Amino acid sequence: MKGCDGLPGSAKQKAVILDSEGIRRALTRIAHEIIERNKGTENLALVGIRSRGVPLARRLAQRILQIEGREVPVGMLDITLYRDDLDTLSPHPQVHRTEVHFPVEGKTLVLVDDVIFTGRTIRAALDAVMDLGRPRLIQLAVLVDRGHRELPIRPDYVGKNVPTSSKEDVSVLMEETDGEDKVIITEFAET
Repeated sequence: MKGCDGLPGSAKQKAVILDSEGIRRALTRIAHEIIERNKGTENLALVGIRSRGVPLARRLAQRILQIEGREVPVGMLDITLYRDDLDTLSPHPQVHRTEVHFPVEGKTLVLVDDVIFTGRTIRAALDAVMDLGRPRLIQLAVLVDRGHRELPIRPDYVGKNVPTSSKEDVSVLMEETDGEDKVIITEFAET
């Protein structure tokens, strides 16, 4: 159940950790790091993990275009059927299309997601990518790393590291999906 502010009923906003300008700066820095680490954009592609990884991937592609003057392809990856908790999500989980309209073989793919937590979403994304082909290299870019990993997965590019407790959640709001840009920490009330 959502409260009047769009958060789950028992969740309260604790802090804004990135505002729209902070998100813009973090994405610009990540774009520069991607270009530097890969020595340019040759054979580079971005793949956003639905849902908020997609607008982040598009924004990164736009920053890379502004910096390098070269477009990089952007794909969208739906990991629903690759999740290890699929049976607990819903009796009829909503599946979206994966849209990767370029060959992945030989490419350096940068998976893009909003928040990395346990690492299970990224594991599912890796499985989904491997069904598309065999890239030369897969890297991971996230806007927020909140810790608490359950799998040995580490992002290559991080906008902001935010240590959290198990009672907290990190929500990324994007203009494209939520009408505003910000990253907030919410805390669930004790019941």
